[in-house]
Amino acid sequence: MSDGQPTLTGFLPIVPEDLPQGWSSRAPVDGDVDELIALVSTAKKAVDGSGSIEEELVTSEAVGEASWTRRQVVVMDPQGAIRVWARVHDRAAGRSNVDLTTDPALGAEVEDRLAPSVLAWAESIALRVSRGRGLGGTRLDMSVHEDDERLRGLLRDNGFTLARTWLQMRRPVEPGDVDLPTTHAREGVVVRQVNRREDGTPFAADLQAVYRMIEESFADHFNSYRESFPEFLLRLREAPGHRWDHWWIADIEVEGHWVPGGAVAAAVLPEDASGVPGTYIDYIGVHRLARGRGVAKSLLHAVIADTARRGRNRVALEVDDDSPTGADGIYASMGWVTRYRTESWHRDVRVEGTDDPVPLARLDE
Repeated sequence: MSDGQPTLTGFLPIVPEDLPQGWSSRAPVDGDVDELIALVSTAKKAVDGSGSIEEELVTSEAVGEASWTRRQVVVMDPQGAIRVWARVHDRAAGRSNVDLTTDPALGAEVEDRLAPSVLAWAESIALRVSRGRGLGGTRLDMSVHEDDERLRGLLRDNGFTLARTWLQMRRPVEPGDVDLPTTHAREGVVVRQVNRREDGTPFAADLQAVYRMIEESFADHFNSYRESFPEFLLRLREAPGHRWDHWWIADIEVEGHWVPGGAVAAAVLPEDASGVPGTYIDYIGVHRLARGRGVAKSLLHAVIADTARRGRNRVALEVDDDSPTGADGIYASMGWVTRYRTESWHRDVRVEGTDDPVPLARLDE
């Protein structure tokens, strides 16, 4: 329950209402981290059988850098054990990502009682953020593993609908991949890492180029929301695997001038069961005017070759199962295989009294 203390804005913090007798809720604190790690691992094991999670990511979301853009709550049973962890991520104008982790041992009856309360809390938080952005509403976006029928049912019962399916793909990397070509002289394409100073910090012009390439290349894609340059940087930097030397730009020659035509933002994947780390491609974007020149393949070769040089064993990424550019076909032709699928479940909500739920966002039909 709330401790009754006002926030800096003079309002009491929002907490879930109508919890079962004896249950309580509050924001997570440092001392909850180990319990949250165990909760996330248990929930994942119930879905995919592995229970393997990124502990650094859980810590970051709960109390670290990633918590800065999230409002969250833990729900505790009468004995004080954390059984539910919910997060609302202020992802971009008009988009609020919601994450819900529940203890599989709760049982359907208790879970069905908790879910409406926690999801109503998430909606309240998202709408409060929406009002702060000057919007009339937002889209709630939840990601669900294809085998998580439990969560899928909860969302369906609470007004969410299935919007999209995503392929989670992985390519093994061998030592010989270090020799993959990263330039296409015939097409006038040269791939390079973002320029960095001696202390490792990147030049602003290159970061802005990466942002511009990714924003513009995804403008016609499903569920694309324009986010500001600071939002873009903060979101990618908050990941534990973030490294500036995992960002690349593909320069292309246009009428005798070299200009950015595509970019990649990648990160470090934690060690797998064999103890070897990997690389994850957060984004790869090719400007529409640069398509058809081998830019995407050159960028992918650069990431694979870099992964091989670092002694890593895999490159992973996510791609729309219905990509308008046929990106999944490109990845498959270069050795990526689908390991599993995830789903996006959406629910659009609006501030009471407004006609247009999300006036400034680009919502898909």
